[in-house]
Amino acid sequence: MRSWIGTGQNQPVSADQIHQVLGSDTVKELAAKAGIDPTQAASGLSELLPQLVDKLTPGGQIPEGDLLSQGLGRLKGELFG
Repeated sequence: MRSWIGTGQNQPVSADQIHQVLGSDTVKELAAKAGIDPTQAASGLSELLPQLVDKLTPGGQIPEGDLLSQGLGRLKGELFG
């Protein structure tokens, strides 16, 4: 995650790591809300999260304000856009 916040290249995260960090129940819940398979949800999150965190932390700095709301708004747009 540090690489996503920093100004260097973003390191990847695997779908398995998404399951480990968020937990299978959370991944299943997100998948159900999106109307997709949990495997697809974990795979999509593994692709989106590095980009999302990178965009929310311009110049390697966490902006002031409600970062979680900003992130969820962008993630919602990517998943349900």
